[in-house]
Amino acid sequence: MPRIILVDDDREMLDITAASFRAKGHTVKLFENGESAINYLRGDVADCVVLDVMMPGMNGFEVCKNIRQVSNIPILFLTGRVSEEDKVNGLLLGADDYIEKPYSFRELEARVQAAVRRSQAAAPGTLSFPPLEIDVTGHRALCDGKDLQLTMREYDILHHLIKEEKNIVTYEDIGKRVWGIYSEQDRRSVMVMVSRLRKKLEVNPVAAMMIETVWSAGYRFNGTKR
Repeated sequence: MPRIILVDDDREMLDITAASFRAKGHTVKLFENGESAINYLRGDVADCVVLDVMMPGMNGFEVCKNIRQVSNIPILFLTGRVSEEDKVNGLLLGADDYIEKPYSFRELEARVQAAVRRSQAAAPGTLSFPPLEIDVTGHRALCDGKDLQLTMREYDILHHLIKEEKNIVTYEDIGKRVWGIYSEQDRRSVMVMVSRLRKKLEVNPVAAMMIETVWSAGYRFNGTKR
């Protein structure tokens, strides 16, 4: 069962959510502020972070940014704010998903398990598209031999595009791959995540050009496999 970190300044909400996860057999760590969760991850491991956005002191966005400096663990935001600007901001910082309050525990658990499955799934082998190399087993992408430090979402999108090499991958397909569900309003979020991925590929102009935008449809990966 996934080991889950819950971060929320609402102690009652923490206890209720933790009790529900534990009843399902999950191991849960509770933190009422982001600093404590960050310190924990510097010396210990978990499988997923469920993080409230609106907290006093260090808010969820700041916590996410700091966690990404020490871990690629999946991060799910809990929020009552779901404006496009907030969602895009969170994705740019490395968040993997958003869950709007109030939420059902059933949905929260399903999204946590989906995020963990994506981060832990492994397949043997290495895919080579010089100067880009995909370490499928290690869930890493390297360019000119240097690790691109992709988040799990970025890696998942890149790997999916590569598996569909030369084919158009629609915004809907990517959205369903990333979040499990898709609506047209998610197109902007998909575009932000692909833009973030491309930014990391820009360490080499050849790699940066491998992801082609197909106008009004989605994206296509064009690489020369070796």
